[in-house]
Parts: sequence; structure tokens; C-alpha cells
Amino acid sequence: MLFYDRTDAGRRLAKLLKRRIQGPCVVLAIPRGGVVVGYEVAKELGCPLDVVISRKVGAPAQPELAVGAVAEDGVVFVDEEIAGLVGVSRDYVERRAREELREVRRRAEEYRGGREMPELSGKTVVLVDDGLATGLTMMAAVHMARNKGAERVVVAVPVSPPETVAKLQRHADEVICLETPTNFYAIGQFYERFDQLTDEETNSILRKSREV
Repeated sequence: MLFYDRTDAGRRLAKLLKRRIQGPCVVLAIPRGGVVVGYEVAKELGCPLDVVISRKVGAPAQPELAVGAVAEDGVVFVDEEIAGLVGVSRDYVERRAREELREVRRRAEEYRGGREMPELSGKTVVLVDDGLATGLTMMAAVHMARNKGAERVVVAVPVSPPETVAKLQRHADEVICLETPTNFYAIGQFYERFDQLTDEETNSILRKSREV
């Protein structure tokens, strides 16, 4: 195990980020697990914490195999390599993405309670999750942050396979990852405690961050 739990991972990540992030920033975490990590990062950086919602688009016969992802502003990212391997067209991904977008926006409403996403223009946006596997949902979030005027987009995660980090480095300004194991099967294998959070617990953390 590399980390005890998400709080432990978030504190370790925050210490590294403290030396790398300067100026106005916003921390956007991918729910649910990323919000625990993001809370520790935002607290250390003195930045506001909010969520960024994106969902993967699965292949027709293999819904767990992501061929793309969509963010809440409608930005669609297509993994051309995987889509080509399974014979999926861009039209298919974009059509399914429009269907997923309804759920993305429902979840955004659930976590924000009607509040707008923080202003990103001219700021460093730190995108946080508890780990990455394929990185497609994070990729959609990177493009959304750019479209909203972020001056710099930094992806920050505790753990990810090296090939996913390399892929994201082509899109984000910087990718900060504490551990890049090659024997990667699932994010949870690197945590001693990897409990699933409820929406209520996630919202409680977001409320607490606004009170700091």
C-alpha cells in the first residue's frame, strides 16, 4: 500500500504542490473520492475548492472500456487510439456523450446546489482526483478548464500508471503524480482504506471547505 487513505494521500500531494503553485488558483476535484484529496490540497494552497464533473463514454459491447469522456460544459474528448481499436466512430462517442451530459449536469447541480463554477479565467486550475486509470475523465476536465480561460492547468493525483501520466502531459501544462507504479490494476490497490463515499459525505466536505 502506498497510502493509508485519501486524506493521507491528499496531505502528501499538498506538500509537493505547495512548492509548485503560485498566484491565484482554484482546486477542482473529481467526485467523489477526489474531493477528499482536493480538500487537503485546497487547504494547503489557500485556494477555493469546487468540483468538476465528467463521465466516460463506454464502448458498445464493453461499457467499462472508455472510448471517450464528456465534461459538464459539453466538451467531448475522444481517445482516437482506443476508439479505432474497437471500431467506434467519433459520431458514436459524441452521440453517447450527449446522453451522458444529462447525468453530468444533474450531478453538478447536486454538488453545487445551483452555485456557478468558480471563475477560472487567468488562474491556475489544479485538477485533482484520488488516482487515475485511463485518465479520460481527467482529459475532458483539462479541456474544459482551458475553454473556461484557465491560465495554467495542473493535474495533481497521488497515483497513476506511467502511460496515463505521459498521455496527460500532452494536454495539461503540468502533471504532478506522487507514484507511477507499472503493476497497475485499480486505484484502490494502492490504498489501505478506500471506502466509497456517498453524495452526502462529499457535500459535507465541500461545505466544510467553504467555511475555512
